Amino acid sequence: MHPNIFIPDAFIEQIRQIMPEHLSMDEFIAICKTPLRRSIRVNTLKISVDDFLARIADKDWTLTPVPWCDTGFWIEREDENTVSLGNTAEHMAGLFYIQEASSMMPVVALLKDNDRLDCVLDMASAPGSKTTQIACAMQNRGALVANELAASRIKVLHSNLQRCGVHNAALTHFDGCVFGGWAPEAFDSILLDAPCSGEGAIRKDDDAMENWSPEHVEEIAAIQRDLIISGFQALKPGGVMVYSTCTLNLSENQKVCHFLKDTFGEAVEFESLAGLFDGADKALTEEGFLHVYPQIYDSEGFFVARIRKLASVESPEVKKRKGKFPFSQASRKEADEIANQFRLDLDLSIPEDSEIWLRDKEVWLFPAKLHALLSEIRFQRIGIRLAETHKKGYRWQHEAVMTLARGNESTAVALNAEQAKEWFMGRDIRPDMPAGKGEVIVTYRDYPIGIGKWVSNRIKNGLPRELVRDTNLFEI
Repeated sequence: MHPNIFIPDAFIEQIRQIMPEHLSMDEFIAICKTPLRRSIRVNTLKISVDDFLARIADKDWTLTPVPWCDTGFWIEREDENTVSLGNTAEHMAGLFYIQEASSMMPVVALLKDNDRLDCVLDMASAPGSKTTQIACAMQNRGALVANELAASRIKVLHSNLQRCGVHNAALTHFDGCVFGGWAPEAFDSILLDAPCSGEGAIRKDDDAMENWSPEHVEEIAAIQRDLIISGFQALKPGGVMVYSTCTLNLSENQKVCHFLKDTFGEAVEFESLAGLFDGADKALTEEGFLHVYPQIYDSEGFFVARIRKLASVESPEVKKRKGKFPFSQASRKEADEIANQFRLDLDLSIPEDSEIWLRDKEVWLFPAKLHALLSEIRFQRIGIRLAETHKKGYRWQHEAVMTLARGNESTAVALNAEQAKEWFMGRDIRPDMPAGKGEVIVTYRDYPIGIGKWVSNRIKNGLPRELVRDTNLFEI
């Protein structure tokens, strides 16, 4: 970021007109020209906050708690110029997620006084920061549908879910506007972190305002209005939807929420986010939304609204053409056989709220709470691929270990730092121990990093090719 970053005059004037009197326009412009603080969120699917802090105590990392997220921290690092945060061992093991602090706020708002998490929809989910945050709150129970329109981002989304140990998610690849008709009143809770003009992202993206114009803002607002209507139709009565953006204008924020209220009247209730965290009142609007200007919390600009559905609303009737579902559910006998072999081979168990499904020679683990939707929605990917069958049994998959192992299994083989670096570079390992047989869970500093197989006196590397790193890894 540099002090001469381009900020359109029309945008500055727009902010001048809507900014609350207690905030300074000079401070707004100044902070837009300063770099954004880096932040991370501890992934409690794999490690507690206390254990994470103990693990990184020997590093030159300074962590400052994010006020609105008890698993979020701003981070300063002495080794920032030598090893990227994404190439640290803790990140590759899925122990934390690199996530902007403001973007943690929508999920916190969704979870406020809300235990309706049996079936949750994230309508615009890639790259997965908020999806994995929701999964942490669900603790891999229930079903989490993660939708993404951009095909190019589906692979990144799946990779992040896998790294973070999420096994209760199903991915869809739709325009979010379809959910109101395809799955009316199907979800207990919905997050719509809507595509937006990105005005709040100027501190981390030098080109954020390159294509900004009032006309473009209005075009995006029209898309957002369609999305929020669809999301509300897909929400169960009594459920909560959070609408959020990383932009600052009224057209994409307050006006979209009021459009929903004008459309469905008394069925829509805005729930105040006052008291969501200490200091929330500094960003609170008269409706109870959070309109976060970047100078308030030294963060990205953001908007968050919490909306309750009080009654059923009309949904469009659609003609579905799903095609043939390529999976069949395993019989009780087949499921028991797979579960028993999984336990024998890797000392791992199948989660109780999961179902085993089969496709050709593949064995998949689906979230049981998703069962009712399998006939309603076409999914891009469901759950995790557990294994592939072959003539001698099952070939267990990397994602099965990353999502289900804890590192204390009897089949775990611990690597030292040098061996772990070799592992992440896709190389086989020759550990200082007697050779064993079969597949093993490979760990580093007590946490799983993959699956391997004994071949003579070496462990054959089972890391998927797309996850192999070859440069600038963590220091030994």
